[in-house]
Amino acid sequence: MIKKKVRNILVPLDGSKNSIRGLDTAIYIACKCHAIIIGINVMPVSIYAAIQPADFMPVYSTLQSYDIIKQFKKNAKSFLESAKLKAAKQGILFKIKMMQGQPGQDIIRVAHDKKNKIDLIVIGSRGRGSAKELFFGSTSNYVIHRANVPVVVVK
Repeated sequence: MIKKKVRNILVPLDGSKNSIRGLDTAIYIACKCHAIIIGINVMPVSIYAAIQPADFMPVYSTLQSYDIIKQFKKNAKSFLESAKLKAAKQGILFKIKMMQGQPGQDIIRVAHDKKNKIDLIVIGSRGRGSAKELFFGSTSNYVIHRANVPVVVVK
């Protein structure tokens, strides 16, 4: 028996098939509980670090790096907006959060922030990360072990 009503569901989205399945599960739960979904995308700092030009590189490389970062942000915004539309079609309010940092740590930080009032995290078992663990992705594994709210992992 659920003792606490689910009002706010946090769903990390990176555009992967598993994160979209996580969204579908969150929409289903939100429909049953009349909850709000907060879709979060955390662009790993490693992406920024990998494409930042060194001091000795020409200005052209700097512009290329800026364009790559801009494209990453554009792609993230695009799939978050399509997730918002998908939720809206089911009558679910969907809020967007985009940030740059460490995905696992930032998901936990948002989930534990009292002003967000997160009651549940629904996360795909593996995203687009390069590290493939045996059963879970590194981000979902991190979230499972550090969250102080219930976590649903969708495979």
